[in-house]
Amino acid sequence: MGTNFPADDPLLTAEWPHPISRESAAELRVLVLAGGLSYERDVSLKSGRRVLDALRSVGVEAELRDADATLLPTLAEDPPDAVVIALHGATGEDGSLRGVLDLCGVPYVGCDARAARVAWDKPSAKAVLREVGIPTPDWVALPHDRFSELGAVAVLDRIAERLKLPLMVKPAQGGSGLGGAVVREAAALPAAMVGCFAYDSTALVERYVPGKDLAVSVVDLGDGPRALPAVEIVPRNGIYDYAARYTAGLTTWHTPARLSPRAAARVAETALAAHAALGLRDLSRVDLIVDENDQPHVLEVNVSPGMTETSLLPLAVQAAGLDFGELLGTMVARAARRRLPDQP
Repeated sequence: MGTNFPADDPLLTAEWPHPISRESAAELRVLVLAGGLSYERDVSLKSGRRVLDALRSVGVEAELRDADATLLPTLAEDPPDAVVIALHGATGEDGSLRGVLDLCGVPYVGCDARAARVAWDKPSAKAVLREVGIPTPDWVALPHDRFSELGAVAVLDRIAERLKLPLMVKPAQGGSGLGGAVVREAAALPAAMVGCFAYDSTALVERYVPGKDLAVSVVDLGDGPRALPAVEIVPRNGIYDYAARYTAGLTTWHTPARLSPRAAARVAETALAAHAALGLRDLSRVDLIVDENDQPHVLEVNVSPGMTETSLLPLAVQAAGLDFGELLGTMVARAARRRLPDQP
C-alpha cells in the first residue's frame, strides 16, 4: 500500500500497517448507520452507501440502516461486531448516539461520546485548541437570545470593531457549510447572522483568514494517528458552501494540496495535534486555512466526515495510495476488539 507524498518528508512516507485480510474481514458483521433527521440526511445516506459498498468489497458482512426506533431492539437481539457511524449533523456527531451505543455495549468506529461532544461544538473545540497553542482564528460565539437582548446593531458594531472585516459567520454546531457566509462589508453582517440562526441558535463569528482552504484527514490503522495528504479546496464561487460541496463542477480539489514540503509537514503536524488535543480516535477530518506565510489555522474538526464520491476523506485515502475498503475494514476490526469479554 504505497503513498504519493513528497519523497523527502519522512513524516508522510512511512509504511502503513498491513491492511485487514479477507479472511479476517469475512468474520465481521457490521452495521452502518446513516440517514437521521438532520439537514444533512441526504448526504449521510450517500456516505452510508459508499461505506457499505467499500466494506463489502473486502468481504465484510455489512448492513445499512437508519438510526430509528427499531435500532435498539435490533442491537439487543442481534448485536453486530461493530458499528460505523455515517450519520452527519447532530445525530452522528454530538456524542448522543455514541453514548447509547456505549450503553448497549456495541463498539463503533470513531471517538467516544465525550470527545464528540467537544468537537461538535465549534466554540468549545476552538477553546481547547487555543489552550494547547494550536492556531485558530479569533472568534466570538453569540446565542440568538443574547443577540436580541443586547441589541443587534450594538453587538454587530462591536464584533466588527473587535475582529475586523472580513468575517466568517457559521453555526456553532453544524456541518456541510449550511448557514455559513463570508462577510466582507459591515452592511452584510445582519443578513449573515439571520441566515446562520436559521440552522442553529448560536452563531460563531470568527476572523476570516485568507489563504488556501485545506482538509487533512487523520486515520489510525493500529500504529497511531497518521495524517493523510492534505486536500486543497478551490470552490468556483470562492465559498465552500453546501452547493459547492455536493454539486458537480462547482469545486476543484487538489490532492495532495499544492504546498511546499515544509508547509505540507506543518499542516500534517497541526492536524495531528488537533486530533490529539480533542481526544479523538480512529479517524477525523481537520479543516484548516494556510495563510501566505504557510501558517496553518484550524477552523474546525469533524468526527464523522463525509464519505461520498466528492467527500474529502475518500479523496485523501486515494491520494495516499490506500484502498478505501481495506482502510474501513481495518478500523472496523480494531473497533470490534474494544468489546469487553463480559459484554454480549
